[in-house]
Parts: sequence; C-alpha cells; structure tokens
Amino acid sequence: MGTSELGLDQARKAALLTGAGMWETPASEEAGIRALTLTDGPHGVRLAAGDGAGPALGQSRPATCFPAECATASSWDPELLQELGRAAGREAAAYGVDVLLGPGLNIKRSPLGGRNFEYFSEDPLLTGALGAAWTAGLQSCKVAASPKHFAANNQETGRMTIDVAVDERTLREIYLRAFETVVKDASPWTVMAAYNRVNGFHAAEDPWLLTRVLRDEWGFDGVVVSDWGAVTDRAAALAAGLDLEMPSSAGLGPRELVAGLEAGLVSPENLDASLDRLRELGRRTAGREAAAPDFSAHDALARRAAAASMVLLKNDGGLLPFTPAAPLAVIGELARAPRYQGSGSSRVNPRMLSTPWAALSGRMPEASFAAGYRLEDAEPDEDLVQEAVLAASGAAQAVVFLGLPDAAETEGMDRSSLDLPAAQLQLLDAVARVRPDVAVVLANGSVVDTSWAPKAAAVLESWLAGQAGGEAVADVLLGQVNPSGKLAETFPRRLEDTPAYGNFPGEAGEVRYGEGLLVGYRWYDARLLEPAFPFGHGLSYTQFGYSDLSVSVDPGGEAPCIRLSLQLTNTGAVEGAEVVQVYVSPPAGDIPRARQELRAFQRVNLVPGETRTVSFQLPPGSLDRFDPATQTWVTDPGTYGLRVGSSSRDIRLTSDVELAAQAAQPLPTAASTLAEWMSHPIAAAVLGEALGQAAADSAEASGMLTLMGSLPLERLGRFPGSPLSADQAAGLAQLVARRAAQGPS
Repeated sequence: MGTSELGLDQARKAALLTGAGMWETPASEEAGIRALTLTDGPHGVRLAAGDGAGPALGQSRPATCFPAECATASSWDPELLQELGRAAGREAAAYGVDVLLGPGLNIKRSPLGGRNFEYFSEDPLLTGALGAAWTAGLQSCKVAASPKHFAANNQETGRMTIDVAVDERTLREIYLRAFETVVKDASPWTVMAAYNRVNGFHAAEDPWLLTRVLRDEWGFDGVVVSDWGAVTDRAAALAAGLDLEMPSSAGLGPRELVAGLEAGLVSPENLDASLDRLRELGRRTAGREAAAPDFSAHDALARRAAAASMVLLKNDGGLLPFTPAAPLAVIGELARAPRYQGSGSSRVNPRMLSTPWAALSGRMPEASFAAGYRLEDAEPDEDLVQEAVLAASGAAQAVVFLGLPDAAETEGMDRSSLDLPAAQLQLLDAVARVRPDVAVVLANGSVVDTSWAPKAAAVLESWLAGQAGGEAVADVLLGQVNPSGKLAETFPRRLEDTPAYGNFPGEAGEVRYGEGLLVGYRWYDARLLEPAFPFGHGLSYTQFGYSDLSVSVDPGGEAPCIRLSLQLTNTGAVEGAEVVQVYVSPPAGDIPRARQELRAFQRVNLVPGETRTVSFQLPPGSLDRFDPATQTWVTDPGTYGLRVGSSSRDIRLTSDVELAAQAAQPLPTAASTLAEWMSHPIAAAVLGEALGQAAADSAEASGMLTLMGSLPLERLGRFPGSPLSADQAAGLAQLVARRAAQGPS
C-alpha cells in the first residue's frame, strides 16, 4: 500500500523523512516503515557506542579495521573489493546496521585533499569498478551501501559551503562517472548527497543532480540521504529529490516540509514517493542473517588485502625481499606504533592490531629496533638518530619506517604540503650515509614528496593498511607475499606540478576546476611532465613479458565493441600477479581530450614460466566523450591508439583501431557560428542555397570563413551589405531542422 493511501496527515509523513537521532530513522507501523540504523564506513563498521546522541568519533564498538580505500585501490582487484564488502556486510548485519556509509567515490583532484585516504583513485574507471564490487559485496548481506559524497566533494577546506565551479563535460567525464558506474552496475540502495555546492546549487538540494541525472538518466531507484547536516532548506531538498535528511533536525526539517507543502513548493506526490522509497529500503534490508561473524577470518582477509595493496615503488639491485636468517635493523617509531587508518568519521575501533615491529621480530629473532624519532615531534632527537645509525650499521639489513602523523590527514582539514616530517627525513639521511642499501616503508593516506627516494635502495608503499598491516608488511618484506600493487594516484615530483595547483582550495567560497578534464595522469601526460612515480606503477619480485597483441572490432548494433587479447608470461623465478592496463589515445581533432585514458585493466596471477592469454572487451560507448551541445555521449570518428602496459608510462604493446562516427552532429541554430554551419552537411547545403552556391564555394568565401568563422549566423545581419538578416538566420535554422527530420532523400 502506498503512503498516499494511508490516513497519515502531512506533518506525520514529513516527520518520517528526517532522522530520529544521530544514526536512526523514525518508525511508523501505520505507514509500514521500520526504523533503520545507518553508520559510518567504508573501511569497517564504525557503530557509535553509548546512546548515539552525538557523532562519537572516538567511541565505537569493536570491528575489523580493513585497509583504507587509498590502499585497496592499489590492488586493482574488484574480486578482493567484493570480498571486503561482504565481510563488512556481515559485521554490519551482526550489529543490526541497515546502511553502511560507503564506498567513497570522490576523485582525488589534489594530493592535498585531507580525506583522500577515504577515496580510491584519481581515475573514474578504476574508482567505479572497485566501488561497484564493494557495493555488490556489501548488499549481498542485505546491508545497503551509500556511495558518497555526491558530488564533486574533493576537498575539506570549506567542505560544507564551498561552491565548485566546473564545466559539465568535466563533471560528467571525471567527477560523476564513477557514481554512474556504481549505480548502473551495482544498484546501490542509497546514495549520499554531499555538503558542497556545485555550480551554485547545494548538492543536497540540486534537482539536476538528484533527479535528472541520478534518477532519470541513470535509473537510480533507491533512497537519497543527506550527508549529516548537509540540508539547508528541507522543502527544496525534497523537491530536488532528497528523500531522507540526517541526522534529526530537532523538528526543523519536518516543519520546513509542511511549510513547503502549504506554499506549493513541494507536492504531496514528492512526499509520498520518498516514503515509498524509504519503505522499500526497509524491505531490502529486512530478514538478513545476524550471526556472529568469523572475526579471525576477517583479520586474515584484512592481512591479505593489505599485502595485495602494497606498492613496491623501487627495488634497486633486488634488495627486497630481505633474507629472513640475517639480522635486520628495524628503524622508525611507526614500526612500533603504526599509522593504520585515517582520522574522522571512518575511524574504526579495531578488534586487534598487529605492528610491523612485532611481526618482524616474531619471525626474525635477531632483529633489532630503534625508534629514530618521536611521532608528533617536528625536530629530530639526536640521541634517537644516533641510536638508529648504530643499529643500522651493526645489522646485515636495515629498514626505515616513514610516514605522515595522524594529525596530518583527517576529515575536516586539507594538507598544507606533501612533505614528510623533517625529523623523519633527517633520520633517513643519517641512516643512508652508513647504509646506502637501506629500505624504506611508507605509511600514508595520500601521496607524499619522494625527493628523498634516491637515498634508499628500495621503497615500499604500505598506505594505511588496517589492523593486520603489521603482519602484511612483514609478509612482503620477507618475500612470503610478492608485492603486486599498482599506484591508483600519481606521485608528483613537486606540488607545483600537480593539476589543481593554483586552483586549490579556492577563495571567497568558490573553487574553480581550472584543469578541466586533465586530472591526475591526464595532466602529466598533457604537460609532458615526468612524475616521481606514474599512475599504474608498481614493481614485483618477478618479471612479466607482454607479447602478441591482437585487436578486432565487432561493429555490433549502434556502436562498435573492441576486443583485445595478448600473451602475458611470468619470465621470472617467483609467482606473482601483474595488473595489465589498457589505455586508449583519441583520434586527431579539434575536440580537447586527454592524450590517453585508462579504459580496461585486469589482475593476473602467474607461476614462473606460465603464459596466459589475457583478453579485454571495450564495450560500446567505452571510448565516448560527453558532448554538452547535444547532451549525449558521442564517439568521435577516427583512429584510436590502443596502448597496453604495466603502467601509464610503461607501455609494452600498441595497436590502432579505426572507428566511424556513431552519433549525429548537433543541428546548428541561429546562434551557432558560421564554422559550425559549414561543418554540418545539411546546414552547409541550406546556407549555400541562401547565399548562392557559387559564392559559398568560392575562394573568397573560404577566406571569409577563416576570418569570420567564429561569428554567430544571427549576427551576420548586423554587417553592412550582409546577404542575411537576423530573421532569415532563424528561418534557415528551422529549415535545417525540417530537412534533418525528413532524413536522407
């Protein structure tokens, strides 16, 4: 029975669409709506302890702390993400949670973003694939996902008020694409609307975002929930498509809804539709299994995920893996007091915690430890440094643990630089002088400056590795796991080289996305900048050979499907996984496009000497760009370059494929330029008839087109002696439309 058939008055209906507290929604037996519990994710269940009256960021019930998204993105492994989603779903179900707030799908526009640890990547294809897998895994346990933060929520500075100024093509191709993928491929049961504004509209009150794009275009049929405190006008939010305001607003939200109904700003149908969606969410999350999870298995999964996500940035001379039987100096307080997760609403109370020092010393009885620095101290302690130098010089092997302190990366604050703490860098400098074969292990939630990397023979990026990160680091350093992670974000040489530099974090309440489409590796490619470590980079303890690339095009229905296959061989002596990456470069033309874009990837595990055929299918539409003029996705005709390799800068195989145009050109209007009229076959013919075909084909006309091609047709009548008036231009546009509608004669 729909809510419109129930005897509830408008005030009682309105009260059901705002939280009943910080984490719960109200119930109504009469309306068939049960109370729901929502709580933070996505790296584990952060369920507030106590009465739940506040955010309780430091007080939550114990749960498995999985690696952060900044880490798991580097696995490039959707199957692993689906496993992590299922495990989080089991724990959420056991705690009676209906909605786990995640995954985080916002693009890493700047490495200074304070919440980057909670997001996957700078690339929308990778972000969407991993987010869809996690969502599917979570919802298989009848716990709703809530992809967040929709949309363009890419910084913490002014995060609740900042206005993002971004063109539609960039918004569609970069910042909305991952959300679109997750909605279409995994059908999340909720989506979280963000705090910020997008082109002047609050994201939580924007009908273009929440209704036209999310529901009408993408087919989303779930509940749109606000980020906590994102609503400023409840009636406007409901009218725009936001169903549930969180948290409780002390009665303000329901009163604003009733006032909006009385003023005709909100229709009763809006109210009933949102209640229907909330009721359906209750059905979808009902009847789930609430058995106690296997926490031991989840800890093992967290360990496996952490190891699979670590990226071997460099390994000169094959320094790693270490020899287990040789004495190892373990240096750096982060080895004893690890940084394993970010700060803020995603902070999990771990059920257990392993540390790198405990894991390594447990397997290597002759290992020694030296703190080297204090975590929150900016200045070096010379006694600690000298102790570390003695330990390093007296051992057969040495590793230094470096990373960002907890206060450097947190929700609510952006970073001010890419630098590691000065005390840590001075420690490394001192150790490297006596041990040039030192290895470094990094712990951080986003990229850091690595200008110090030449001082180390090997660098392992462990990210924020979760509660089992200590054991996972030991697994990789000792060769029990072959590192196979690939960077999901570019490491720049300098902050000044990054795409948003100069346009981040904005001023006067606005941030301009001046880099447009050139986000992440797209920027470095376009500017011919050499990064410190490129997108997709990651070494292994083995080697992989690529050969025999084969490409075919299936013309299919309305758009072609491109198929690729190649041979991948483990040419080394160790079993390992390679992530084969497919980049596509666009055809030549006047439309601005990135030099290359990731279009497919696959993680492949091989034993030594094994060769496997790796196949890809680029489905219809996968090479499209968004065309604002027609409001459609179009395939540009021409020759596309297919580039297959181990990173965005390590391309092993190439081929070309020719594609024909798959979408009609937009019809010009009276406001279109002369050049646009002449580039459209029907419009050019109509204009030629009006001007006289001979004149239109003359060299003089060609010269005039060069000079005045950017002039709108309707302005031509303003010039003395013009053959067309403004009224005639409008008539020609109508004639073009009629002929186009008639089709080919």
